[in-house]
Amino acid sequence: MTDPSRMEEIDVAISATGEVTLGVRGVSGGACLDLTRDLEARLGTVASREHTADFYQTVEQPQQQWNIGG
Repeated sequence: MTDPSRMEEIDVAISATGEVTLGVRGVSGGACLDLTRDLEARLGTVASREHTADFYQTVEQPQQQWNIGG
């Protein structure tokens, strides 16, 4: 889950040789991979991947509380 106060952004840079670089901002944890999956599939083979500090941040999941009994 992403932080609703942060805007999700994908930066796309294409070099003169045709090499494409993607950068993701505003997303924590592995959600960045989900965000770019379709784009990467359309662009071709991923030559390398570097994770930023945001990738390693713990993503808080909403907790459910159950009251059982009486």
